[in-house]
Amino acid sequence: MSRTVVIVMVLVMVAAAASATTIYFVQANAPATGMSEEQRATREKFFGTAKELPPIEKGQEMRPRW
Repeated sequence: MSRTVVIVMVLVMVAAAASATTIYFVQANAPATGMSEEQRATREKFFGTAKELPPIEKGQEMRPRW
């Protein structure tokens, strides 16, 4: 094998090892349970609730409020 092929193979193995390590640490740091009640309340306060919007009345226009 030529020197170029060996260098490319080593770089590919290093990249694969780095990817595997990153995936391992990301999965290890993932929260085991869902959000706490306090976190859920804060999220709903900031983003709003996941409730459906009321239906559009007949003749009502859909336009931004600006």
